Amino acid sequence: MTQTTSGQHLLSELVAHLREHRTKLREEWAERIQQAHLLTAMTPQEMAAETTSVYDNYVEVLETGSVEALQHYARDLSERIIPRGVETHEVVGIVLLLRDVLARSLFEKYQRDFGLLNQVLDAYEPAANRIANTVAVSFVDERERVIRQQQDAIRELSTPVLPVRERLLILPIIGVLDSDRAKQLTEQLLAGIRRHRARVVVIDITGAPDVDEAVANHLVQTVDASRLMGASVIITGLSPKIAQTLVTIGVDLSKMNTIGDLQGGLEEAERLLGYAVTKKEDATLS
Repeated sequence: MTQTTSGQHLLSELVAHLREHRTKLREEWAERIQQAHLLTAMTPQEMAAETTSVYDNYVEVLETGSVEALQHYARDLSERIIPRGVETHEVVGIVLLLRDVLARSLFEKYQRDFGLLNQVLDAYEPAANRIANTVAVSFVDERERVIRQQQDAIRELSTPVLPVRERLLILPIIGVLDSDRAKQLTEQLLAGIRRHRARVVVIDITGAPDVDEAVANHLVQTVDASRLMGASVIITGLSPKIAQTLVTIGVDLSKMNTIGDLQGGLEEAERLLGYAVTKKEDATLS
């Protein structure tokens, strides 16, 4: 029997052992998880269901060696448990605890034959380490994806493109406007112009405390891009500090239509759209 064939035979033998003692080993693992205060965000019922599922998939991967199947399972697991507040160190911790529980079981089974025990552990440990690494990496990747989605949602809420009336959009900017947010702002605005077939956009930066040179230049590029899509841009709410920054860094002010406040900007937008702006006066009593 070759070394590879021998290793496969030993893996098959230990997989059969782990399946035979599934209930006992899973319960021991769950007890170790509780003692380590892991998965505390999950209910006992949820933890029982997930540990059973993880155990069965763990043993199946030991048997098949399919990393692809393990990655798929790890992503599914991450999608289920991340919303429940499970942290990365908890996932890594429970997988390492399972590896330890199973290793101890193998030690008890083969302790009378140390030569065979060493061969079993030589077959088990690389597979167990590969499982632990794959689950950890998949969990981290999924967690980062969730964080990016949350960040994108927050940015969308912080820079809403609002249709005021037909062909007129307003984009109120509140808070710090950095380069990443400025880029995302441009993407949302151009998408809004196309979706609403807008002809005029009012960008109100009353709520922006400051902008740096990179953001100021990006603002000019946003104006140019909007023009290419057929929409005029009016910028309102420039603070004295931001106005001085634009002058100091040499922004081409001829490209920017600025109005002092939002009300004035909306009136100018309606004029550009051809709406008559009138004021009603109280009728005098005769």
